[in-house]
Amino acid sequence: MNNLEKENYTKITQFILVGVSEQPLLQIILFLLGLTMYLITVIGNSLIIVVIILDSRLHTPMYFFLSNLSLLDICGSTGTAPQSLINCLQDYPSISYNACYAEMGISMCLAVTECFLLSIMAYDRFIAISRPLRYTLIMNKTVCLSLTMASWVIAFFTSAIPLLVMPVSFCGHNVVNHFACEMQAVLKLVCSDLSTGLILMFIGSVFTLILPFGFIIISYLRILTAVLKIPSVEGRLKAFSTCGSHLTVVTIYYGTLIYVYVKPQSKEYEDKDKLISIFYGAVTPMLNPLIYTLRNKDVKGALRKIAGKSKA
Repeated sequence: MNNLEKENYTKITQFILVGVSEQPLLQIILFLLGLTMYLITVIGNSLIIVVIILDSRLHTPMYFFLSNLSLLDICGSTGTAPQSLINCLQDYPSISYNACYAEMGISMCLAVTECFLLSIMAYDRFIAISRPLRYTLIMNKTVCLSLTMASWVIAFFTSAIPLLVMPVSFCGHNVVNHFACEMQAVLKLVCSDLSTGLILMFIGSVFTLILPFGFIIISYLRILTAVLKIPSVEGRLKAFSTCGSHLTVVTIYYGTLIYVYVKPQSKEYEDKDKLISIFYGAVTPMLNPLIYTLRNKDVKGALRKIAGKSKA
């Protein structure tokens, strides 16, 4: 990574993470809350992956994408949550320069991958409802693997690489107003000219956030149009409930990301931005297993089947 430091400035070797270090009671509350959400995220998503692998009836495109989503949530939470939890117990938590940049790059890559994966999942549901007879032909194994790999590759090139090659100078400022190395919070400390880099970041945010979110909304609108044609009232209500739950999680995830990364940037990183980052960093990964799979009768049936075999 490039760090063009001027000779008359002190070279940055570590960052101080402020978080809520000035409020000890809030530190304890956030630690307990964060630990609970992290455990639910890891246990819930791990259980989903195991169930999908063990039950051959769940070896379908939809559950293949769901298992990938669970894996992303586990990796994303594990990449930031443990360090953030430790920081809640310290008065002046610090992190090295290289570790901070590695954390930013990995977090951005995983977040962008999840954005693309959510849009792929919406497309998968649209094909399943609108073209049920051709669904297995359209969403075959090769297509599913290609779409998933494309999400990872595009996410890497649109997030990690720009972060690594962008020349920055911190001019001795190393106090980050956040729980972790959030990119927007770290960039507030940069004193070099980032006008070109910020423009590229904005363009990248439109490509990785707004366009996929728009695609998801359009897909679900078309899904709802197809659902309205279902003759059974009970079937329509069930479909509406499922789509509504999915859209709720998607809206929380995309809405908070768009608010933080697409809105006009100020010089200071506000405290409310730290709280908003909790939603896409901790709340959504915790809700995903509850919304996408644990409410699904096939998954619950697979859980009961595996539990029954274990008991026997």
